[in-house]
Amino acid sequence: MAAHVCAWGANLEERVSLTILCVLVIVAAVCAARGRRRPARGLAVFCGVLVIAIGCGPVPAWLLDSLEKPFENEPQIQWGTRNAIVLLGAGTFRVGDAVEPGLFSYPRLVETTQLYQACRKSDGDCKILVSGGDARHHGSPEATVYQRELVRLGVAKDDVLIEPRSMNTWQNAQFSRTVLSQYAPDRTVLVSSAIHLRRSLLYFTHFGMAPIPVRADDLQATASPLPMAYNFALTDFALHEWIGIARYHVYNALGWNPARINPGDA
Repeated sequence: MAAHVCAWGANLEERVSLTILCVLVIVAAVCAARGRRRPARGLAVFCGVLVIAIGCGPVPAWLLDSLEKPFENEPQIQWGTRNAIVLLGAGTFRVGDAVEPGLFSYPRLVETTQLYQACRKSDGDCKILVSGGDARHHGSPEATVYQRELVRLGVAKDDVLIEPRSMNTWQNAQFSRTVLSQYAPDRTVLVSSAIHLRRSLLYFTHFGMAPIPVRADDLQATASPLPMAYNFALTDFALHEWIGIARYHVYNALGWNPARINPGDA
């Protein structure tokens, strides 16, 4: 099977919680229509409990904690002679005639710039690799849009490498390997949102890379006496990551992923 088998079916997976609730409500309605009142009542109660558990915060808090906790503390980085900071894209928006970085991109851009400045103080050679294609068909790859923003933040344009083909995290890892092998860094840092790092590291490791993960932002659920749409959104974000991780392991077991690359392999 093709190398992009771990790509997202994003439209469905970004609405997991709503999809589950809708299915349960439909099943409950069918049971009620057929006179099966006990199953209908049970499903109705379960739906109510699920709405409260998600919307009031406990479910997204638990899901997020299991993804983000390993990356709470920023690592102490010993910069080498040649250093690469890999910045994963977080989408783009079209605003008028311009294409701008997406909502979650600015913490990543700022963190990457700060790491670049710290790296430069070490007297080592420092490059930023921005990975991301035009997945949303806005007319400009994420990589070139983010490169422009990094230059505005003070990064030298010659120090920003771009990988403009990838359409998902799997391809971020796959295509970044090619660019990094040409630069041959002795230290690689991976910057993304905390919620995204666990899956990203899994994919990058599959392609023979062992970057140091650095979180740019951290999402937290909001405890509320009433259900909040925000908590439903966080639940979907977290499930998106867990489904991607599960899919990776399933595809590995079925032999659908390309062969794993060990560090140091050509």
